[in-house]
Amino acid sequence: MAVKITDICISCDACLDECPVEAIVDNDENPTGEDIYYVYSDKCVECVDHHDSPACADACPTEGCIVWDEPGAGSVESPDRGEAGTPVVED
Repeated sequence: MAVKITDICISCDACLDECPVEAIVDNDENPTGEDIYYVYSDKCVECVDHHDSPACADACPTEGCIVWDEPGAGSVESPDRGEAGTPVVED
């Protein structure tokens, strides 16, 4: 289970402090080398048992920047989870 930050990320830091499990790193720490923020899918819990919806997406000012990633096998997932690639929050 996880969310994913897309390449429309503006690196504003809004999501970093919102993640309850510190699964998000900035572009300097992105293991892919891309110049965007990154969500470690093995750490992301989609805010289940922390918030009603993924806090990073609620805090993000860029519409469609944070999308659902592929669900993990046997993972607990948000009950409101959308299809992979769809925005977590739609305005």
